[in-house]
Amino acid sequence: MQLRISNLSKTYPNGTKALNNVSLDIPTGMFGLLGPNGAGKSTLMRTIATLQEPDSGSVQLGDIDVLTQKHELRKVLGYLPQEFGVYPRVSATDLLNHMAVLKGITNKKERKELVNALLERVNLYDHRKKAVSGYSGGMRQRFGIAQALIGDPKLIIVDEPTAGLDPGERNRFYNLLSEIGENVIVILSTHIVQDVKQLCSNMAIINQGNLLYSGAPDTAINRLQGAIWEKAIDKSEMEQHAQQYQLISSKLVSGKPVIHILSEDNPHNGFERVDADLEDVFFANVMGLQPKLVEA
Repeated sequence: MQLRISNLSKTYPNGTKALNNVSLDIPTGMFGLLGPNGAGKSTLMRTIATLQEPDSGSVQLGDIDVLTQKHELRKVLGYLPQEFGVYPRVSATDLLNHMAVLKGITNKKERKELVNALLERVNLYDHRKKAVSGYSGGMRQRFGIAQALIGDPKLIIVDEPTAGLDPGERNRFYNLLSEIGENVIVILSTHIVQDVKQLCSNMAIINQGNLLYSGAPDTAINRLQGAIWEKAIDKSEMEQHAQQYQLISSKLVSGKPVIHILSEDNPHNGFERVDADLEDVFFANVMGLQPKLVEA
């Protein structure tokens, strides 16, 4: 099954162009949607999830026209938004059971078996009688995946799923998503490059509503190989280097800025060539720096 997004556009009443003629083909597996905050990722995810209407364009999941057959899409959709509310003092078992009823699973025995199986799958069975409102951040995200899996979905959307998770919970979440992504379309919307690097064989970069890149992470990285240079500088030199070079990013290492620049020729002046990575791809695209990375 494939999700096909064609010429999708959305402008909000305040004039913000959240999506600008976006077209994407998303196959089965893990698909990363990268972009800074406010890039248009959530607008795209909400449109696919039938939570809002675009101004123009189309979305097709297999034989389902997403924009006109919303009920059919929702039958095969699992959705984990960036933040989701839960009823206070309601246990994981009771809440999943309630959600299964809403999904149309009316047989009590079947529903009980499904709820238990899902809690086992996300490693929450031993905590099934606890209120979800009292779960840690990582446990709540795993519960979110459990509810997204109700009804054997063909498409799962997860929006900024690892924000705020500690490294251990993050790794457990990675493993769970990887397992799920073997058989269904999983769209991972995030601004955390590491999430996409760890999980996704295909990705897209979006910024200010525009699609900047679509393809395999390795393909994008290979296009920058040989053109990334690194140097440790004093803080007082930052402005000068930003004016003189195509500065991609900077980070503090032992209190000192280490910068990456984009240059097809050796810039000398103390720079050392380093291997390109997905962060370099992300920042180069978002900043609109050359060489161009958008596939023809």
